[in-house]
Amino acid sequence: MPNFPWAPSNFHDPIALHDSLQSEPEETRLQQGALRALNLFKTAASDIPAYRKYLKEHEFDPESVRDIGDFISIPPTSKTDYLRKHKRADLCWDGKMNDHGWTISTTSGSTGEPFYFPRTSDQDKQYALTAELYLRNQFKIHERSTLYIVAFPMGAWIGGLFTYEAIKRVAERGKYALSVITPGINKLEVIKAVQNLGKDFEQIIIGSYAPFLKDIIDDGIRMGLNWRDYNLGFIFSAEAFGETLRDYVAAKTGLSNIYTQTLNHYGTVDLGTMAHETPLSIFIRRFAGDRPALYEAIFGQLERVPTLSQYLPELFYFEEVGGNLFCTAASGYPLVRYDLKDHGGVITLSKMKGTFLEHGYDLLAEARSAGIEETIWNLPFVYVYERSDLSVSFFAFQIYPETIKKALAAVDFAELLTGKFTMAVEYEGDGAQQLLIHLELKPTIQESPDLHEKVTQAIVAKLLSENSEYRRTHEEYAEKVYPALSFWPYEDPKYFKPGGKQKWTMK
Repeated sequence: MPNFPWAPSNFHDPIALHDSLQSEPEETRLQQGALRALNLFKTAASDIPAYRKYLKEHEFDPESVRDIGDFISIPPTSKTDYLRKHKRADLCWDGKMNDHGWTISTTSGSTGEPFYFPRTSDQDKQYALTAELYLRNQFKIHERSTLYIVAFPMGAWIGGLFTYEAIKRVAERGKYALSVITPGINKLEVIKAVQNLGKDFEQIIIGSYAPFLKDIIDDGIRMGLNWRDYNLGFIFSAEAFGETLRDYVAAKTGLSNIYTQTLNHYGTVDLGTMAHETPLSIFIRRFAGDRPALYEAIFGQLERVPTLSQYLPELFYFEEVGGNLFCTAASGYPLVRYDLKDHGGVITLSKMKGTFLEHGYDLLAEARSAGIEETIWNLPFVYVYERSDLSVSFFAFQIYPETIKKALAAVDFAELLTGKFTMAVEYEGDGAQQLLIHLELKPTIQESPDLHEKVTQAIVAKLLSENSEYRRTHEEYAEKVYPALSFWPYEDPKYFKPGGKQKWTMK
């Protein structure tokens, strides 16, 4: 493996780094991030067989990249046109995979074969650093004994084990009074952990996907658990959610400070945890949400709510290209200008302050009024909407049209349905998710309870057989993850207007 450090030297002292995030200017970090991205590109072009071949196929000369101004000329990569087209070993440093000790995570395999991502110990160190920074900044783990309940899936997916490894490293390196328990997505075990262990600690942090956490809170209340008896913090991951859900969680559990007791990650199995919410980013999203002109100036639209996070440019170099996010970062498969297939953008802190001023607000003064001044970091922002490929995010994993197509192709439905559909995920008032599937009937066919039941069971059966994350979630939540079906007349213009391509997903 080449001598490419997992992080700049000053990143090995989390406490000093934490202080520098408040004292050093943002521009310094942006410059360091650009330099590191350039160095990663040069090293990868030399030492990764698949990447050398990829650049050659695109007739691109690595020597033409002299500074960050040339970086945008580098051909972007993606899972489809780069990762899936090369041998796993060739994607690694020096073309070697079997002589390293990896932790391997996988995607759900919803489009066919799952894709496996090897993770280095350096990435575990990297996430542990990131976690220590926000656990000190927001959750004050250096001042409170803490129980971290890992309620992310503990299987082959990245969330649970990645988090467990990071928390263990943080506790051991920093000698914090930080304990961890790993019930995964077993709601009852999470609730039992709170009931039996909660009073032994000054603080409980639950890491969970947002839909799971809502169920945990609601089930706990039904079981007689008074969440207000505990000092709580919540860490989310894997998907965006609206402020309605954050408000719901705060109201049900009695959070005293919504900015410092909640946090959402932005990460992927491809590169791990890349960014996360901070008190400032949460404040901005909530503040702008009540001021449409400011909100539109920041995000470019009013219809959707993105996750707004801050990131360390020295570890993850983000670019906004045509409304999509590219990222350059070291990993098991080092990736340069990697198309994350996420729709979003990048905003510097300096630009954010300027946008606020243009609309008559002083961002830092407003943050002081919210009581979060001491938590502010001089870091850029990345915001992300849903994935831009043909899928919907449901309970933190992707559901792809291909699975639904296969279910509808059954002989039983041949004379009843056209096979066309549109699927979407909607949030109810309390933040609960619902998978909706709109289906087109053949001419003269009417909806019936029998048809509804048969199609529902066929779709669920196909999801159970093809999507490992759906299968595991179904084991815990059963009918809560069943789709809600809506049948429409043939060529109804709302979803099935003739003459154009079928829109399989609606976001």
